[in-house]
Amino acid sequence: MTTSAARTLHPGIPHDALVFANQPLVAGYVLETTARFGDDKWDLSPVLHQRHQHVLSIDFTTLPIQFRAVTKELFFALLTNDHPQNLEPVRPVTIRGHFSKVKDFLVWSDQRGLTTLSAVTADDLEAYSQRLTENRSTRHDRTAKLGAARLLWHYRTKLFSPTLSLDPITVWADPSSAAVRKMSSRARENRTHRIPEQVLAPLLTWALRWTEEFADDVLRAQEEYLQLRDSPPLTGRGSGHTGHRDRLAKVLDHYRTTGSPLPRRTYIGGVGSRLGVNVHFLARTARVHPSTLVGKLCWPLIEEALDELGLDDATYLHTPIHAELDGHPWVRAIDYNNIEMYVRLLQTAAYIVIAFLSGMRDSEVKHMKRGCVNTWRDEDGRAVRHRVTSQAFKGEDTPLGVEATWIVNATVARAVDVLERMHPESHDLLFTLPAVSRGYKRFGKISAKHPAPTVKNPTVTNRDLTEFLQWVNQYSDDRDRGDRIPDVNGQEWRLQTRQFRRTLAWFIARQPGGTIAGAIQYRHHSVQMFEGYAGTSSSGFRHEVEAEQAIARGEKLGDLILSPAAGQLTGPAAAEAESRLSAFESDVQFLGKVIADEKRLARHMRRHDPHIYPGEFVTCVYNPDRALCRRGDADGPSLPDCQPLKCRNVALTAENADAFLAWLQHMDHVLANGVLLAPYVRDRMEQRRAELADFLETNGISASTPQETSQ
Repeated sequence: MTTSAARTLHPGIPHDALVFANQPLVAGYVLETTARFGDDKWDLSPVLHQRHQHVLSIDFTTLPIQFRAVTKELFFALLTNDHPQNLEPVRPVTIRGHFSKVKDFLVWSDQRGLTTLSAVTADDLEAYSQRLTENRSTRHDRTAKLGAARLLWHYRTKLFSPTLSLDPITVWADPSSAAVRKMSSRARENRTHRIPEQVLAPLLTWALRWTEEFADDVLRAQEEYLQLRDSPPLTGRGSGHTGHRDRLAKVLDHYRTTGSPLPRRTYIGGVGSRLGVNVHFLARTARVHPSTLVGKLCWPLIEEALDELGLDDATYLHTPIHAELDGHPWVRAIDYNNIEMYVRLLQTAAYIVIAFLSGMRDSEVKHMKRGCVNTWRDEDGRAVRHRVTSQAFKGEDTPLGVEATWIVNATVARAVDVLERMHPESHDLLFTLPAVSRGYKRFGKISAKHPAPTVKNPTVTNRDLTEFLQWVNQYSDDRDRGDRIPDVNGQEWRLQTRQFRRTLAWFIARQPGGTIAGAIQYRHHSVQMFEGYAGTSSSGFRHEVEAEQAIARGEKLGDLILSPAAGQLTGPAAAEAESRLSAFESDVQFLGKVIADEKRLARHMRRHDPHIYPGEFVTCVYNPDRALCRRGDADGPSLPDCQPLKCRNVALTAENADAFLAWLQHMDHVLANGVLLAPYVRDRMEQRRAELADFLETNGISASTPQETSQ
């Protein structure tokens, strides 16, 4: 390698200048062995700190030759953090994304006959913008490509080769492309689809079955498989001797004891193929070389057992199946040749449980390590809360990420335990390739070339999610079960990693009264999870939930407007509530129906929010200057801290009145058995009941004639 004093491609940039000199490196890499300016291809692996990311590189040989030098200079400046004033550093993954988009502009320029960037004219820039429009690029994609091309102008003071001679924004500065400077609020919206309820319910149910019922069977089968695969024969090739015969006889006796047919091989050729017996599996089990079993000493034993037991339809592991569905084993046995699939399905099921029930991003799930769950216990040793620790990257100031915590329930803790049992103790990360994977020996083990185990990237996980869904449906169809995962609009739902967090936000915002997968009470669980979201990481999750809450609130307000009882609000703020609802109805123009389009409703709530918050016991007509829950706070009320008997922001609907009357009846029932109450508790409850009855009477609600309570 030449020294910096030797050949240079351009003044100030030595041929052997280190590209990552100002970047923190992944542990295990040495700076001197990483990419240099003169290389035609820059491997970004040493600066990709998120273990689940794709292996990325920048290949300059894919560019038109006349533009390679200027592009190298641009990306050298980006990666060495040599930025013009007012431009902030970007992460290597983002820089790699810029390369693809800059390449699109440069290839187009070459096709247009341009030999240097300084020759690009306003007409050329307009033509490029028009080409993106004609290709029906999405708004986001078009904005990103125009912005990446503009980097060649932004970094002109850092480049030695001729670059753009005019700022492209002077050509592209029209309403449709103003987003080059700043993305519109529409472009920043989280437009990820949530998983439909009809898909989520059976999906989560099956994932829980795998992690809580099937897991032990699969993990024991994996252990058996690894022992068979990794245990070498006790002797080498040969025709066999009595020791071989005795070991084979013992294996065949096991088949006789269990009444199992001999294993069938699923491929043609090799020793023993003339009878279809999987001699290799029998040899692995007996720990002898396959060639010894086809000799005259051992082969008669196999023929005798075959006549007696017959031939199975596949090769099954001996691990007994304990888990049941509807009173029967969920599978007869686990196929030796399909063990990788079963382990992969189990890992995917654990991902579904963790990603949905924790609210973690894919990058945060993928950085969970062995021992990441910390359980808090009460004085009697009972688990009361589980905390998961991982790395958070989005919104943090360092590419290394920061430690963050999430509060989860026991279901997630059990899924983590399954993953820890799945991997050898030498592997800390829980979403590396399982040891039974075909790619494990190449990519799973730590080596000089791979200083860290390979973690599944989002593309691989999305593929695994699709496989899990298809396995569930095939399994259900084969057994005529009624709990398959249904299609949506006639098509199989395409699961993606980012959908779980988005869907959870929707559920927390809506707080449905039922249960998820028949096991987890959602209201209690949402409190735990929100406690985690307020933790050390700036996750941005609250903003997503607030947006979903606004949509849910808008729908409730629409129902309130269209309700025949809309004019029957009572309470201190009833008149103001009626006025705000009337204005909201006028602005939104419900026209006899609730807006069904969530995007329209979200837009109307941002523009015309009446700041009315329907709750179980009260409907809050929020005025921050007189609120008792958050005095002076303009962000909205805290309904759990509401003081309904005192606050002047309170209005009552018929449903609110029913809830209060139901609570009054509950107190009457408790007081009727008052001998069981301590005197102080009874006195306080009687006082509270009197205050509530007086409040209801003051607002025209009769406490003497209980109404039917709302469910």
